[in-house]
Amino acid sequence: MVRMKMSFRWFGEGFDSVKLWQIRQIPGMVGIIGTLYDSKPGEEWDLEAIRNLKKQVNDAGLELLGIESVNIHDAIKAGTPERDRYIRNYIQTIRKLGSEGIHMICYNFMPVFDWTRSDLAKPRPDGSTVLAYDQHRIDQIDPQEMFTRLDGNSNGFVLPGWEPERMAHVKELFDLYRNVTEAQLFDNLVYFLNAIMPACDEFDVNMAIHIDDPCWSVFGLPRIITCKDQLLRLMEAVPNPHNGVTLCTGSLSSNPANDIPDIIRSLKGRIHFAHVRNTRYTAPGVFEEAAHYASDGSLDMYAIVKALVDIGFDGPVRPDHGRAIWGEVAMPGYGLYDRALGSQYILGLYDAITRQ
Repeated sequence: MVRMKMSFRWFGEGFDSVKLWQIRQIPGMVGIIGTLYDSKPGEEWDLEAIRNLKKQVNDAGLELLGIESVNIHDAIKAGTPERDRYIRNYIQTIRKLGSEGIHMICYNFMPVFDWTRSDLAKPRPDGSTVLAYDQHRIDQIDPQEMFTRLDGNSNGFVLPGWEPERMAHVKELFDLYRNVTEAQLFDNLVYFLNAIMPACDEFDVNMAIHIDDPCWSVFGLPRIITCKDQLLRLMEAVPNPHNGVTLCTGSLSSNPANDIPDIIRSLKGRIHFAHVRNTRYTAPGVFEEAAHYASDGSLDMYAIVKALVDIGFDGPVRPDHGRAIWGEVAMPGYGLYDRALGSQYILGLYDAITRQ
């Protein structure tokens, strides 16, 4: 029977409050989605560092199922003359990962900011806290202050996609993208993918683009991976099967017009990684994270897992952002307890569906 592989995102020793031995004790947990968290966008990854990461994971009794993320330099996204140098570095990193048996890279193509939230610890009635987004609040923020606001509420952890070195140059980054349209950003993405596909073919590495989060322009920056039509357009523009998707239910759900089970079925054979989480949608431009349990949010989690089963998805899946519960202090969205609970809910749905 085809079976998806339950995984857990882990940022590495010194960057993550969660330990590998704790992850190993979660029932049904197969592997880790890891990274070299101290690497900089555009750098060629060090082979020994990759091997050390893989050994750490293997020694804990887990598999290194993929990387999230090998971040893409802004020169590639903006299409500046320096992009080819950074693409060459990216190709070398793909070769090194593939040679070590690591066959999936999750990445995004969002300018300046990765995921965006207005609150990293919104209180809920049960006493837990969650990541939340309110467009009205975002509209009141100077984008140059976003990093300071988020970093001050991160519990002392470096947030993924919000590298302090990049965020120190937010004004310059906005200037870089000032005249980059959605069409140009898409063309730059296609240029990048066409350049790296030969290495992906040679080393059997799947590139899995993450959905833009949220699924609309923030601070006037272009967004190009937000819905079914845009995803299918990218799959057609670069038809190589190594060009695929990280199907993130939470990011897609920021726009309730996205029919997530239908999107999953439309991408059969091109979903290389799945982030499964629940959100509670309250108004246009306003949503918050929820427990993975369907009734706690707005998503039909059964229909989502059923769609993944129906297309024969057998790649890594992970419980995505969790609530902060039981007094745990961790990177916002990435504590142990609620994500462990979420993994069991997803596996329970999976077992029930596949036994029918």
